[in-house]
Amino acid sequence: MFGNDRDGMRQFFCDCWKKEKAGVALEPLETQIVAVIKEHPEYHTVLENVEQAKAREYFPELNETNPFLHMSMHLSIREQMGMDRPVGVRSLMQSLIQHFGEHEAEHEMMDCLAEVLWQAQKQGAEPDDQHYLQCLNEKKIR
Repeated sequence: MFGNDRDGMRQFFCDCWKKEKAGVALEPLETQIVAVIKEHPEYHTVLENVEQAKAREYFPELNETNPFLHMSMHLSIREQMGMDRPVGVRSLMQSLIQHFGEHEAEHEMMDCLAEVLWQAQKQGAEPDDQHYLQCLNEKKIR
């Protein structure tokens, strides 16, 4: 949707939150984004200062979490669930939900998703669906 337009994506998240707070009707995607935002009150102040949100850098090596990446991963996982893509992810997620609860299950999945995306980027290849499913399966049995 945004390609490599980081500022546009961050602006959109901030706009969704602003519309929600103002009681303005939301489009379906905006509703999904607001649902994730509501689950992360620790990010609300970030979203309320658009210029700062767009300018801020986050450094994982300093143990900083990028709230926009984090919330986007929640959305990606929910989309995977809805489409069952890769095939089998929905049943693995259901098992993780039973074990961890819905929100924490998504966090567990993020670890696997981040690893698979990092490997794909490093190798200049498509994400490895089988590795992803294997990682999820390992989380299910631990």
